[in-house]
Amino acid sequence: MQTEDIVDLELEKLFPSMIKWRRHLHQYPELSFHERVTSSWIASQLNELHIEVLTGVGGHGLVAVIKGDKPGPVIALRADIDALPIQDEKKCEYSSKVPNVMHACGHDAHTATMLAIASYYAANRSEISGERRLLFQPAEEVTPGGAKPMIEDGALDGVDVIYGVHLWTPLAHGLISSKPGPFMAAADEFVIDIIGQGGHGGLPHQAVDAILIGSSLVQAVQSIVSRNVNPLHPAVVTIGSFQAGTTNNVIAERCKLKGTVRSFDEKTRMMIHERLESLVAHICQMHGAEYEYHMRIGYPPVVNDDVEADRFFTVGEQLFGEAAVLRSEAITVAEDFSYYLEKVPGCFMFVGAGNESNGAVYAHHHPKFDIDERAMKRAARLLIGMAENYAITE
Repeated sequence: MQTEDIVDLELEKLFPSMIKWRRHLHQYPELSFHERVTSSWIASQLNELHIEVLTGVGGHGLVAVIKGDKPGPVIALRADIDALPIQDEKKCEYSSKVPNVMHACGHDAHTATMLAIASYYAANRSEISGERRLLFQPAEEVTPGGAKPMIEDGALDGVDVIYGVHLWTPLAHGLISSKPGPFMAAADEFVIDIIGQGGHGGLPHQAVDAILIGSSLVQAVQSIVSRNVNPLHPAVVTIGSFQAGTTNNVIAERCKLKGTVRSFDEKTRMMIHERLESLVAHICQMHGAEYEYHMRIGYPPVVNDDVEADRFFTVGEQLFGEAAVLRSEAITVAEDFSYYLEKVPGCFMFVGAGNESNGAVYAHHHPKFDIDERAMKRAARLLIGMAENYAITE
């Protein structure tokens, strides 16, 4: 029997456990930086497999170390474990039991997938060349994230390559996708406080209208991408919150704007930051207002290694057939897997988890989010395939 068939059979046997693990985690989610019980539960599952486990890595992170009987590379695989501050609105037996907290992005399934991979490798140590290092990372959802602290605590020390997947409901079950180079965006957040001078609505000449200034700024910001960014370099500047005023006959003294910047290269990213602050300064000066400007630097872009992206297409087609493997467009959501890729070569990949027939149609971070759980098998197969292809070819 071919090795590929053996892996498929073993993952098929593990699939009921994957479902059980995922649904347990879905019922008992924990927010970013608070994954204490989740981390302890994962450690207990790994201990049952007699796997060496390092706990408290970068906070509530864990590193499972599985060393093979043959010499070879150190290959890291990563799953994230945190949930979101969202009330679960699904009506099912495994909906969240924690008010206003749910796994609305698939991290429960990522963790269950990685536990299946741990089970497979624990049962096949004699076939492993080198070391498989499984990272269970906290706090992906909230900057500064959990990847950097894990790296600082040594999670990547000695690692040759790293792979990660995200189950993705916009992609139908059965499909996988990725791309070489910039794949997911850098994400930064800004807050602008405009400080004018309040006054009577009937005496506008005696006031400095913060709403008027804020409105001017909303319009001006649209020129950054349309007139300052190279059209061949994707970028987004969005103002998502505009807060000002209290009633109909009072000119607002203050206005608060909140927004986000998405970009794929550092030069464009920094130019947008500079241009945005310059617009704020000049528009406020023009109207005689003061301002406070705060930019929070988020995750850098996810940039896949070209060689490892090529490996994705090769391995994906071997495992699932050419029709199942898609070349993705760049995605303007962010992921702190980017920090790992700044340190070692690797590839981040999407595995389709959408399915209209079972209600897995809602976007990530939606209160009715769910997945086609079969995607966990495909994700586990892809990660094992990437790791073992690297082990035999590098």
